[in-house]
Amino acid sequence: MAGRFAPRTPRGAVRGGIPGQALAPGRVRVWVPDGPLDLGLVLGPLRRGPGDPTFRTMPDGSVWRASRTPAGPGTLRVTARGGELRGEAWGPGAEWLLEQLPRMLGAEDDPAAFVPRHRLLAFTAHRRPGLRLVRTGLVLESLIPSVLEQKVTTLEAYQAWRLLVRKFGEPAPGPAPGRMCVMPSARTWALIPSWEWHLAGVDDKRASTILRAVRVAARLEEAAGMEPAAAQERLELVSGIGPWTSAETVQRSHGAPDAVTVGDLHLPGIVGFALGGDRYADDAEMLRLLESYAGQRHRAARLVLLSGRVPGRRAPRMAPRGIERL
Repeated sequence: MAGRFAPRTPRGAVRGGIPGQALAPGRVRVWVPDGPLDLGLVLGPLRRGPGDPTFRTMPDGSVWRASRTPAGPGTLRVTARGGELRGEAWGPGAEWLLEQLPRMLGAEDDPAAFVPRHRLLAFTAHRRPGLRLVRTGLVLESLIPSVLEQKVTTLEAYQAWRLLVRKFGEPAPGPAPGRMCVMPSARTWALIPSWEWHLAGVDDKRASTILRAVRVAARLEEAAGMEPAAAQERLELVSGIGPWTSAETVQRSHGAPDAVTVGDLHLPGIVGFALGGDRYADDAEMLRLLESYAGQRHRAARLVLLSGRVPGRRAPRMAPRGIERL
């Protein structure tokens, strides 16, 4: 798992990557939340696999993120100490990242609005009081990896994201842990040759969806200021982006508490099993079970996943297709 072991530092090298930058101080902001906050639970959904070049969890509990903000690329390090959160940022996007820090960590989220109606969810909410819904305010950085996750195994999607970001992104500013990268700009995504998508294991359908999205990147980023439902409508105007992808995006970009994911292969069965004992539940049954949590259905689904009450596998894990080898 990411952050389980400290990255090796070659002899004579400066930890964090670029010599001379490791000692460069970043801009700092300290924020005190109005209640318990679990940094791992809040920021965890932003991590796209253990090798995500834009996300790193360190042994000291700090979380590093590399983002492409409206002001430019930036690196953010967040640590929790004694009830306060400390953010330190580097790069052209540093001020933007620090300005957004409380919002990203759930300052505008209201966990008290969730009223558990199932014993399992009441117990899980009590056991996980630090759960807040992340809100990045950045649409494209959540949309593109969500498109990569369409109709494939998570391993395939994580590999594609890792390969493309490392090859076409840029090094994270400041003393970021080794090999951290900022994702490519919209223009760079648009210029990736077709064979590079293929080598990353991305089929034409997903690649074409991303290309259509980055052509209207500015309009999609405007959706960060909209209500989640309106933002989903705008995203779904792009061919290839449906309710599954738009929900997965606004859950992260907007901290949308009601944006429940429909069209998922596993989630209906997990929710159905946890709340109704039905491992074969479909989307309609899942939505029926979550009806009493209207306005908080995404939070309810997160708590179901955190409860650990999931049905056993019915079949072996789907094998990756590996189209890059064709």
